[in-house]
Amino acid sequence: MLTTEENMEFITRAEWLVIGGGVAAIVWVNWYFFFAGRAAAAVVARPASADTTTARGDQSDATIPHVTIAVDGGYAPSTVRVRAGRPVRLVFDRRDSSTCSEEVVLPDFGIRRFLPSGRQTVVEVTPAKAGTYEFMCGMSMLRGRLIAEE
Repeated sequence: MLTTEENMEFITRAEWLVIGGGVAAIVWVNWYFFFAGRAAAAVVARPASADTTTARGDQSDATIPHVTIAVDGGYAPSTVRVRAGRPVRLVFDRRDSSTCSEEVVLPDFGIRRFLPSGRQTVVEVTPAKAGTYEFMCGMSMLRGRLIAEE
């Protein structure tokens, strides 16, 4: 009859290395997609020309601040600074064909927009108050920020 010590199976050193490697890979993937800061500099959205108004008293299309955001495995720039209470035009220029980047979501504005590959898609929003508004791909893996300032 076998004793308790003889029945116990031990994890070998190689098995511990495999387990440790798997845990490290899981931690790295979660850090990369959810917590890693992006090094891209913030861009300030600027109007195409001087501030003018139309005959109706609203802003003309040429004066709405805009910024082009390249979508190619991420957002570049990933941070855009705008003025609170004023409309801004985000032009998403999708350059890759991965399924993750095929849509952009701005949850604070209730916007979910399809981004055709190789084309530019315009999204116009007006951040009502100062704060940070996130935008992301449909899978929440690619992320960016719209920072509205007073």
